[in-house]
Amino acid sequence: MEFWIGKNKIKIEIKRKPNKNLYMRFLDTQTLLITCNRFVSEKEIEKIIVKNEKTLKKMYIQKQKEEEKNTAFYYLGQKYNQIYDAVTKEPYFIQNGIVAKDEKTLEKYYKDECHRVFQSEIDRILPYFQNIPTFTLKIRNMKTRWGVNNRGNNTITLNSELLKRDLDLIDYVIIHELCHFYEPNHSEAFWRHVEKYYPKYKEARKRLRE
Repeated sequence: MEFWIGKNKIKIEIKRKPNKNLYMRFLDTQTLLITCNRFVSEKEIEKIIVKNEKTLKKMYIQKQKEEEKNTAFYYLGQKYNQIYDAVTKEPYFIQNGIVAKDEKTLEKYYKDECHRVFQSEIDRILPYFQNIPTFTLKIRNMKTRWGVNNRGNNTITLNSELLKRDLDLIDYVIIHELCHFYEPNHSEAFWRHVEKYYPKYKEARKRLRE
């Protein structure tokens, strides 16, 4: 079986299991996996696909984005093609790409750049603040938050995904977390602190959600 999304032909794989419900997910941008009961006919599956055409298009676009992220390197708001060259010692940028020895080397470079860029921006911003306690910077991948201020042990954790965003958005998140040393919650007083150091914070928040 197959169907079309725009100009893209999608192959349908059917996996039959003893479950009551029917599930659909894209394995990649060429294949839709449908898991259903053995009594569901191909005609019924075709009807379900037509009925859920809008949902499938959204799922397909999301899968396209996921695959694009796996083949592109995002750094400070710019997109670069990943180019692997076995004789390259240190990763370096060319006009539209980044050249590295292999995927592992590129991952290490990304982690190192997170520490370098984030710490550099903290060092630049911190002198504008007063009465900030000594704190430790931590970096990790987070699903739902760009940054966390733990006042209990004086740590600021930044999302490693931030390195993919524009530098001014990294600065906003740093300022946001520093302001939590003044106000632990998101009260009006907190946002007044943020606005003092980053007047266009509402715009930054909107861009981070995009």
